[in-house]
Amino acid sequence: MKRMLRAVAGLVVVPGLMLTACGDPQTDDPKKPATKATTEKGTDATTGTQAGGTLPKGEPDVNGDGKVVIGVMSPGDTKDKGYYQSFVDESQKYADENGWKLTIVDKINPAAAVQQARNLCRQRVDMVAIGASELKDALSASTEPQCKGVTWYISGGMGVKQTPEFTQSLDFINESLYAAGYAAGLVLKDNGGKKAGYITGPDLDFARAVAKAFKAGIKAVVPDAELVENYTGDFNDSGKANEAANAQLSQGVKVIYPYLGGATDSVTRIANKKGVPALTPGTDRCGDASGVKYAISVVFSPGAYFAGALKDFKAGTLRMGVAREWHLGKDPVPYVKLCDPKGDQEAQLKKLTEDIGSGKLNVDDAVAGKQ
Repeated sequence: MKRMLRAVAGLVVVPGLMLTACGDPQTDDPKKPATKATTEKGTDATTGTQAGGTLPKGEPDVNGDGKVVIGVMSPGDTKDKGYYQSFVDESQKYADENGWKLTIVDKINPAAAVQQARNLCRQRVDMVAIGASELKDALSASTEPQCKGVTWYISGGMGVKQTPEFTQSLDFINESLYAAGYAAGLVLKDNGGKKAGYITGPDLDFARAVAKAFKAGIKAVVPDAELVENYTGDFNDSGKANEAANAQLSQGVKVIYPYLGGATDSVTRIANKKGVPALTPGTDRCGDASGVKYAISVVFSPGAYFAGALKDFKAGTLRMGVAREWHLGKDPVPYVKLCDPKGDQEAQLKKLTEDIGSGKLNVDDAVAGKQ
C-alpha cells in the first residue's frame, strides 16, 4: 500500500490534531460502488482523460494567482513507507516537475477533517487532495464560501457518494484482496503451511471485508487453510501489532499479512526473523532496499491512482462530478506480484488476474462462496 520540492517548489508538512490511520482506501460498501454522476475506467496510471462532469476554469491555477498550490490531507503518517506515503510522493513528484507548492496535513482525526479542509482553502490552494475516504466528511467544505473555485480529489476506494464538487478514484476490495489471498495460497502450498495470518487496526467493516476476500483467495489454492485474524485497534501501533504477530507465529502461521500503516515494517521484521513470508498493504516493495523483505506486493496505492488525476489537472482536463474506476487485470494498477516466484506460481497468478479482468472469474461470487 519509492518516494519523492526542489528549486521553486515548496513543501510544508502540518501535523494533524490526533493520530488515526487506516491502511486502505476501501472503506465503504465492498460490494457496491457509490452512486456517481459519470464513471470512467482508467486506462493508464499516468495517461488518459476524463469525460462528463464539469471542467473548472483555469486549471491548474484555478484561482489565477500565478502559482499552483495543492493541499494534501491524509488520515495516516505520510512517512509510513507505504500506502499513505505513496499519495504524498505523487504530489511531490508533480510539484517538483512543475514548480507547484505542496501543503501536507497528515495524521488527521476524521472528526477534524472539515476544519482542516477549511484551513487549506483559506491558504488559497488550487486543489484539496484527500488521500483516503476516512476523511470524506472534508468534502462538505467544498460548497462553503472560503472554498469557492477549489478543485477537489479523493482517493475514494470503494466509493464516496458522488457530488458535482469533486472527482474520485475507485478500486475494489474483492479484486485486489482475492488475488492477494491467491498469491498467499501459492506460497502456503509451497511451504506446506495451513495457516495464514492477517493483522490490521480497528475492527471496521472494510477490514472485515478485506479479510473475507483474502481468505477466499487463499482457500482457492489451499481449501483447508485457516486464516488467523487480529484487530489491534490501531494501524500504527507497533507494540500491539508485534504482539499480534508473535501470537500468530506461535500458532504456526506460515504467511502473514500486516494490513497496517506505520506498523507494517515492524511486523514484517518479526516475520523475516522467523522465515515467514509477508505481503505489502498497497505498494510494490519487492527488492526493497530498506532491509525489510516482502514475498508478495499487493499494489493498490492511492498515489498510483492520483497520478492520473494530476496529469489531467496539469493539462486542464480534470473534471469534477465524475469518478474513475481501476480494475485488476484491466488497468496497470491495482496488481499483485510475487517477489520471488517458484515454478509456475507466476503463471498461475497471471492467469487468475486475467480471469478476473476478463470477467471469466466473478470475484464477488467467489468471495461470497458462490463459485
